[in-house]
Amino acid sequence: MPVIEIYTQPGCPYCIRAVRLLESKNVAFKEINAPRGTPEREQASERSGGSSTVPQTFVDGRPLGGCDDLMRLERQGQLDAALGLAG
Repeated sequence: MPVIEIYTQPGCPYCIRAVRLLESKNVAFKEINAPRGTPEREQASERSGGSSTVPQTFVDGRPLGGCDDLMRLERQGQLDAALGLAG
């Protein structure tokens, strides 16, 4: 199974939406609390290539992006494959 990580911030509606989408896929993932100004937020930014927003989602270390990116992949029918789910 791929390693899925998502950096989030408490109270962030986009984070909540992205986490709910991942939960709906029944995949195991690690949610990393990354409020603004924390080392975790800096790590998310570095790993994503400079994006300072949350959520930031990674699959096996590869950035998938934020909430809008996950939702776009879902609409295009590509999220399952991106998450390493069997077709």
